[in-house]
Amino acid sequence: MARQPYYNAAENVSESCAADPYLRPAFRPSDRARRLAWNVCHALLYRTSPRPLHAWRSGLLRLFGAKLGPNCHFYPKSKVWAPWNLVCADQVTAADGAEIYNPAPMRLGSHFILSQDGFLCGATHDYDDPAFPLLAYAMEFGAYGWVCARASVAPGVSMGEGAVLGLGSVATHTLEPWTVYAGSPAVRIKNRRRPPA
Repeated sequence: MARQPYYNAAENVSESCAADPYLRPAFRPSDRARRLAWNVCHALLYRTSPRPLHAWRSGLLRLFGAKLGPNCHFYPKSKVWAPWNLVCADQVTAADGAEIYNPAPMRLGSHFILSQDGFLCGATHDYDDPAFPLLAYAMEFGAYGWVCARASVAPGVSMGEGAVLGLGSVATHTLEPWTVYAGSPAVRIKNRRRPPA
């Protein structure tokens, strides 16, 4: 079944913005203003904060609408594109260089880890449409999942509980629970042992 976009720029941005569709913004002015405010906060207060101040960075994310459980560890060089679209359970980690590109809602389960330079990509463009509009997808990542360093998850792809995406891999389809994937595109390589209940 084809993935359904949560947001389609063609349905939300007027053609009157620019005759050339490639020059049209993907979001309304209010959305762009909110992004600008967050970018300033990120540059001045988030990125410059000392590494141990996880509560401070969590507080900044919450200030911009993120819903975070306790003990989340977002490191200073991590990036969240839209905090208002981020929902995290407890003890979620985003390491330095990790990027959460979430123009649509993204949910991360308890103890989920996004390692160094890992990339959760929540949007793409409709290359079959001459206007090339942005398409954003809601995504879910199960508890105890792990996206290893330099691994990427494609738009609209979700991960089941306990799934692992190996070093430098690219997930292009849903990852089953308690399974380890690797490669580009990622393929299932083995099951992951579940922790004792």
